[in-house]
Amino acid sequence: MGMFTAVGRTVVLVEDVEAALGFYRDGLGFAVLFDGDLDGYRLLHVGPADGAGAAGLWLMPAESAEARAVVGRQTGGMPLLVLYTDDLDRVAARLTELGVATRPGVPDGGSGRSLHFRDLYGNELIAAQP
Repeated sequence: MGMFTAVGRTVVLVEDVEAALGFYRDGLGFAVLFDGDLDGYRLLHVGPADGAGAAGLWLMPAESAEARAVVGRQTGGMPLLVLYTDDLDRVAARLTELGVATRPGVPDGGSGRSLHFRDLYGNELIAAQP
């Protein structure tokens, strides 16, 4: 048996927490899982609106010069996140409405499809329909 039971939050460094919230909540349909304050520091967690699984994103403001230098590149050019969907066509249409450029993903050899896109800061995300 493993030591952990689930993945909780992935930190995403952002320049503007409200703008990032708008993209993930209003654009991608994420829900606010937690929005609180700890000694003046905002703790904002978002994730899939259906509540499937405990995983989500912690939208963290890049406050230091070091953090600001890696906004949008914190994974070294690799995708930040893979999001599963039951309706990739709906996702593609929504991204088009938002003016977000997409490109097809690499075929997986099966019946699955995917597409790649970027968030406000250039983080690469993948939407996949298994």
